[in-house]
Amino acid sequence: MLLNLGNQSSVTSFTLVGFSEYPHLQIPLFLVFLTIYMVTLLGNMGIIVVRKINPKLDTPMYFFLSHLSFLDICYSSVFTPKLLEILIVEDRTISFRGCMTQFFFGCACVITEMFMLAVMAYDRFVAVCNPLLYTVTMSPKLCVLLVAGTYMGAGTCSLTITYSLVQLSFCEPNVINHFGCEYSAVLSVSCSDPSLSQMVCFIISVVTETCSLLIILASYVVIVVTIIRMPSKGGLQKALSTCTSHLTTISIFHGTVLLLYCVPSSKSSWLLVKVATVLFTVLIPMLNPLIYSLRNRDVKDTVKKLVRSKLHSQST
Repeated sequence: MLLNLGNQSSVTSFTLVGFSEYPHLQIPLFLVFLTIYMVTLLGNMGIIVVRKINPKLDTPMYFFLSHLSFLDICYSSVFTPKLLEILIVEDRTISFRGCMTQFFFGCACVITEMFMLAVMAYDRFVAVCNPLLYTVTMSPKLCVLLVAGTYMGAGTCSLTITYSLVQLSFCEPNVINHFGCEYSAVLSVSCSDPSLSQMVCFIISVVTETCSLLIILASYVVIVVTIIRMPSKGGLQKALSTCTSHLTTISIFHGTVLLLYCVPSSKSSWLLVKVATVLFTVLIPMLNPLIYSLRNRDVKDTVKKLVRSKLHSQST
């Protein structure tokens, strides 16, 4: 369907291909993704609730972690419901406004999480290198400012990229070879010169990724130096335990981002792009709460107490 705007013609909706080329996998994929989505929601909401319940977890690290969980809920909810819908419904269309809205929030969540992981790296740096001044340095006011800064910065970057995308013309056939409005997939159906939008996206991507990685790298270089100089093994183990979960999350997140950047833009690589996007939008949001909760005694103890109290209330 086309909408005439002056000398330009712009589509009012797109058709998402999804995984329709594999009809026999539609139901199995639906069940797998639905299960993962439910685990994602429960796991991340669990992290937020556990932090509110346990006073021991009222620390800057868990303040940032609860926002990371909130981001994972938002990011997963931007793409997964539509993915589940197009797997079982024949009508795979998404409106132009819906597509741009999905792209904006998806992009904002990715950049915010990128900055949030950098903020968490700085938090670990202060905790390991200046433990006596940790609560003073990472004051509630500073934590709020850091989190607000990540949301505002990511929102501005996402709005800029989305605006550059909206300025393009999109003509028939308006078929997006993806399950969502991922940047390269949307760009492939444009019938106008995308050079300006590509340049904007490239600059913002490089700047945000580089800044995030530099902050993380600088923080962990100092952390490693500090750990090497620690005389006691107990202090060494404690320092390592506070960083392991965060390092695991960083490795998975940025590894998948770099994988998406490295995939060549060709028709033969679309399946790889879809799989990488599934990892990014569906699987990673589920893994983050598991990574942090399985390695943290306070979180596990709080969950056990909640389960016991729930079972006790049901039995009485």
